[in-house]
Amino acid sequence: MQYRGNVAIVGARASSGYGDLLAAEFAGDLAGSGAVVISGGAYGIDGAAHRAALGVGGATVALLAGGVDRAYPQGHQSLLREIAVKGAVVSEVPCGTAPTKWRFLSRNRLIAALGQATVVVEAGWRSGSINTAGHAASLGRPLGAVPGPVTSATSSGCHRLLRDYDARCVTTTAEIRELWETIVGMPQGDATADPEQVRLRDALSTRTAVPAQELARRSGLSVTRVEALLGLLELEGAVARSGVGWRRSVGAA
Repeated sequence: MQYRGNVAIVGARASSGYGDLLAAEFAGDLAGSGAVVISGGAYGIDGAAHRAALGVGGATVALLAGGVDRAYPQGHQSLLREIAVKGAVVSEVPCGTAPTKWRFLSRNRLIAALGQATVVVEAGWRSGSINTAGHAASLGRPLGAVPGPVTSATSSGCHRLLRDYDARCVTTTAEIRELWETIVGMPQGDATADPEQVRLRDALSTRTAVPAQELARRSGLSVTRVEALLGLLELEGAVARSGVGWRRSVGAA
């Protein structure tokens, strides 16, 4: 099976049938085509994504807030055991460490970092998934949010991401793939791509103009190097100057 990237799929623990259905559909389709599904092993959207990936024989990774020997939640012990056998269960803290509220928030940054894109399927206004989305945005990673009924509290966080953050509306598996393929500006597996250009493209946004100094901070490159690469990418039509910052051109190769 050809490797097709990593995608973090997260959302509400108290998810609706609508959210569970979409999380399973997206995760199953992506895992079935070779993508690795990253999530947090929790109830709701996380569990639906993990199960769907396993159901198609795909790869999935669960990031825990406690030690890998402290299965949490307790109701997901069998699921986490299956993930450990067929995928990976990962934690940054030692075995025996109990999960705590602040460790969940810290764990969320790892979920965002492992995914080449993060998709929030359902989330309340103050959901922990919003925290994960914030980490993804700070890393310059593509962020997608699934819309829901305007009357649904479990979709209010997704609507917040669409309105106030640089999230893209995603409703199909193809649109999720575009987050890290078309928008990043190259298909996964392109061995000829300049790694510094990839880092810079990941740091750019299609909607918000980002100054060179901030792009340097996000990408880990020097300001001088960022400015040089921006000049090359502008010639290729991959980026455009907007005021004091730069935007990524949607669909640019």
